[in-house]
Amino acid sequence: MKSIITISREFGSGGKEIGQKLAAELGIPFYDKEILSRASKDSGICEDLFYRNDESHSNSLLYSLVMGTFPTNGQGKIRADMPLNHKLFIAQFDTIRTIAEEGPCVIVGRCADYVLKEDKNVLNFFINADLVSKKKRILERYDIEKDKVLDFIKKTDKNRSNYYNYYSDMRWGEAKNYDLCINSSKLGVDGTVKILKAFIEVKEAM
Repeated sequence: MKSIITISREFGSGGKEIGQKLAAELGIPFYDKEILSRASKDSGICEDLFYRNDESHSNSLLYSLVMGTFPTNGQGKIRADMPLNHKLFIAQFDTIRTIAEEGPCVIVGRCADYVLKEDKNVLNFFINADLVSKKKRILERYDIEKDKVLDFIKKTDKNRSNYYNYYSDMRWGEAKNYDLCINSSKLGVDGTVKILKAFIEVKEAM
């Protein structure tokens, strides 16, 4: 197998669980927040800083990274005086690229599809779900009042959308940016995993 799988997801769609099960089915590594821990280890920057800034935007640095126009000194290295949040994004960017170079894996979120868009082995999936299903899933997994679930969903998805749209030249959730978009409410987590696995197998056989 040679495919690198990225999964973008609506909050409450089960994207993380789907990614975990897909990775297990394929026998390849899974990365979600593991990216933050690894970026911290690789960069020497405190791990807590990555978690506090996870998938939240402040500028268009990631776009400049992909385009090769990020700020450097005369030796081509990242400037030491760059603001901390810039360094965090660069560290994540580098970690995602390194992970992809190591071989097949499943990566959830963090603009991985955009970071790796030039890699011919990348397959990009987007997972959405019906609102009723998302509410049910969130209530089962989070300690939150029922009347606040909708606002929780809207805020989280808005943050993810803003992050993606801000750091890339694409639109979060727009079908043309992905190889396959699927509503996990229709088939459940296991059924969705089967569809994604079948898609990958067909692509691998080509």
